[in-house]
Amino acid sequence: MSARNCIKALGLICIVLPFTGCSNTQVGSIQITPSAESLVVGQTVQFTATGTINHGSHPSSSSNVTDQATWISSAPTVATVNSSGLATAAGAGTATITASLAGSVSATATITVTATGGGSVGGALVSLAIIPGTQSVASPTQTSQFIAIGTTSSGATEDLTSQVAWGSSSAQVATIAPGGLATAVGKGTSTITAIATNTSSTVVTAQATLTVLGGASEPLTALAISPSSVSVSASGQTSQFIAFGTSGSTGLQENETDSPNIAWSSNIPTIASVSSSGVVTGISVGACTITALWTNPDGSVLSATANATVTSTAAPEPLLSLTIIPSSITVGNLQDTGNFLAIGTFSTVPYVRDLTNSVTWISSEPDVFPVLTDNTTQNDGAPGGVVTAFGSGSAVIIAEATSSDKTIQTATAIFSCPYLLPAPPQPGSCFVGSQENSLLSTLTIYNEGLNTTDWEVTAPSATGTLDVIHCGPGWAVNGGAGGSVCVASYPNGTTILLTEPAGAGAFGGWSTNCTPSDASGAPLLGPIYYTAAGPNYCTVIVGDVTATGTPDINQGNSNVSVGAIFN
Repeated sequence: MSARNCIKALGLICIVLPFTGCSNTQVGSIQITPSAESLVVGQTVQFTATGTINHGSHPSSSSNVTDQATWISSAPTVATVNSSGLATAAGAGTATITASLAGSVSATATITVTATGGGSVGGALVSLAIIPGTQSVASPTQTSQFIAIGTTSSGATEDLTSQVAWGSSSAQVATIAPGGLATAVGKGTSTITAIATNTSSTVVTAQATLTVLGGASEPLTALAISPSSVSVSASGQTSQFIAFGTSGSTGLQENETDSPNIAWSSNIPTIASVSSSGVVTGISVGACTITALWTNPDGSVLSATANATVTSTAAPEPLLSLTIIPSSITVGNLQDTGNFLAIGTFSTVPYVRDLTNSVTWISSEPDVFPVLTDNTTQNDGAPGGVVTAFGSGSAVIIAEATSSDKTIQTATAIFSCPYLLPAPPQPGSCFVGSQENSLLSTLTIYNEGLNTTDWEVTAPSATGTLDVIHCGPGWAVNGGAGGSVCVASYPNGTTILLTEPAGAGAFGGWSTNCTPSDASGAPLLGPIYYTAAGPNYCTVIVGDVTATGTPDINQGNSNVSVGAIFN
């Protein structure tokens, strides 16, 4: 009796769970889809195996057996196939792909592979992705392999690792070879870029990051404190100093205020103290010197000083000082531009703020060196502080900010475009005929949908100031609202990340010239490219660019309009 019960139980299990224990004996046949596929070398196709399950006297049924099947390629040099049925074209020819289950149940499909891509077989390249998106290595000299995968208009994928142009944003952190092999050089993070050109000569890019965890950071060659002096109240008012370090190889300035390599001190801490993050606090009336010491990996030390004056007066209104960065810009051709930043120091958090697009900019020579000022009355989204050379000589550029108590803070910088002798003028001189073409292009943003109440799109300025473009009625700051159509100016070749915040209406997608991406700007691989609830992102490159992604100033102006659908 017990044995008969076990036999009945086993039969019940085989009926209810055809793929557990007794699975293969229940599958009568297999079908593979697609049954035939044509690819170019490097492309992939996903095969699916469907099994027909017999249930004795009951009607048969079908089930996906892709992951249970054993996959084999008759010609691995033509096409390989993994355990999940994903086949990759390896070389020209024809291969038979077989899926089988125990019990001699099998089915086949064919793959025909052509040697060259870019034609009608695989379609035009529409997007590019780097795999993996982020990598890290422990120390210099270690290597890491990146792979570039392109997606064509037919939906097929293609390995373009050996065909794209590879680049590293910081050769001091990592270099990358033509085949995508990155080599760590020094401690830090570098952006790895892959650039490809499709059959219509459109440039397609992708980015990833490589972090080197160990090793020596690149030494700095100079250190500066901004602002050079502050005045605070002895009532405990605070102010923020910022330490800028200059890289020896690139000459770029970076904010090193909170770096573990920097030490802050006050020569008279009873007058004013300074924290490890550069915040000075007024304690008693007097004056003192604030010092920042930077220690390079090789043991060399850089220093910078600033003055702190402590008064007995009540704490002033929030804006304490204004500084222009850099202090001077020199260009070499007519119509060249330079962008100044206005940095304000405040007595309340946040202590340091980018005021580039809120101060009033003034040029001492407005007819020769005009400067863009308050963008709310000019070009919505364009960066303030942009000076253009329409002649030779120099001008004083002034930034002016009004505090809430109506006091005015100012800062100055110099913009120059020199005329070099002897005659005739040499390259690098501001003379008629030296002008460059198409230094700036225009980005226009608008709503393609029917929502007129709460839609919103934001984007940073060319200087990186967040949310300078604030398009749509969903934007509300101090009771203000964004425009229905927004325009911004950017240097040719600039990649801009557009953001549709969560809750800004029912989102229905971007226009095709804006690549759907994640919050860091990395392209989405699909099939879902946006959600109705948001947030959603996309990237767009303005202006003409060469195959390497650099501005092509000889191709004329190239403006871009991006539509977003809000319903």
